[in-house]
Amino acid sequence: MKKISKISLRLVMVMAFIFTIFTSCEFDEVVDPNGPSIGGVESGASIDQLNQLAVGLESTSRNGLGVEVTVSGTMARELYLFDADPGNTGDVLGANGGRLSNSAFYSVSQWNGSYRCIKNANLLIGAVNNTESVTAEEREGYIGFAKTFVAYELIQVLKSYGVARVDVSDPNNLGPVLDFDQAITVVRNLLDEANTNLNNAGSSFAFPLSNGFDGFSTPATFAQFNRAVAAVAAIYDENGSDALTALTASYFDLTGDLELGPKHVFSQSSGDRANPVFRVPSTPTSASNGDQIVVHDSWINEAEAGDTRVTTKAALRTDPSVQDGLTGTHETRLYATNVDPIDIIRNEELILVYAEASILANNLQDAEDALNVIRNAAGLANYSGVQTAAALTTEMLNQRRYSLWSENHRMFDLRRYDLSDTLPLDRAGDQVFNVLPIPLSENQ
Repeated sequence: MKKISKISLRLVMVMAFIFTIFTSCEFDEVVDPNGPSIGGVESGASIDQLNQLAVGLESTSRNGLGVEVTVSGTMARELYLFDADPGNTGDVLGANGGRLSNSAFYSVSQWNGSYRCIKNANLLIGAVNNTESVTAEEREGYIGFAKTFVAYELIQVLKSYGVARVDVSDPNNLGPVLDFDQAITVVRNLLDEANTNLNNAGSSFAFPLSNGFDGFSTPATFAQFNRAVAAVAAIYDENGSDALTALTASYFDLTGDLELGPKHVFSQSSGDRANPVFRVPSTPTSASNGDQIVVHDSWINEAEAGDTRVTTKAALRTDPSVQDGLTGTHETRLYATNVDPIDIIRNEELILVYAEASILANNLQDAEDALNVIRNAAGLANYSGVQTAAALTTEMLNQRRYSLWSENHRMFDLRRYDLSDTLPLDRAGDQVFNVLPIPLSENQ
């Protein structure tokens, strides 16, 4: 965290500059935007500096996405990542009775990525609270925006690590690492605070957002995203009633576009980044390309007949892919190009959150109706099982498995429902891990 705090400002200003290029945002000229001192923005920051911090914050929220998805997906037996790093087919699958390392890429990348974004958000909050360059409403907008991203990133940390350090505002005096229940309470309170900020932020933000937030770029519409995150947090806190309340103020829509929602965007602009989960499709002449996301056979074999999610998200390879004693017949087609956006939270997930919240609140018919929306969209007939909380929970988790494949959900879903031991072991000596160790540096 101390290292992150030292490089964070320079990084966020660089990323802000890059991000403005491909999002067509324009800023007035500022002095040395790529390397100002931290003190230069923490006190008396101009609105241009604040806006660069805000744009950079959105940009750095993409940090660690590739490792986050592929590591959790491998642990959950959604996929294999066949590349040059043996950890992806060794450590992460518990090969030969080994243990996860707290200094390997899979433990460090996502943690550092999330906390770099959180550090940038805290820097923005501190800067906007110590300047007279903005109005009271503009200040509320910056703070509500930043707090929402902090909460979202902390949720990602909790999903992967089971714990989180929530107080990192002072890099020289970090707060303790909290367990899941303690941390999710803080996250939910932070989201409510941010929502209040957004409600007091007037009709427009003083800063630009990328086109990934088209439709969610004003305080009122961004507050819908805040409430979507709040609904997810409430579900993870096993509070169905609060989740249902939050959904009413979000963009949740049972009859609406399943793809609706903010997205991470990417580009091929110099210095920017491409979609880290995209992989070049194999061809008859390049069937064994060296960097592949191969679909776990169980995801193919256990799908219901006619489920269109299988045929749209995966494709049969010319030849099965083999590495380290693992074999996969299909490969990812989740993203068509290396600049396709990645959903942050889309309406399809919110409908599944509504189904889960309805089960928790014992509104079983509402849950079944929501699950039928998801089933029908995937070309499947209505649910025909019994209408009990247990049966609908099984159905809900199965629909999440196919709707949210390779999006960093399955491992946490199995862990929170105590189902990790149902996963297959692909080789003799493999194990199931469902939580990552926090980086070694955090224990020092």
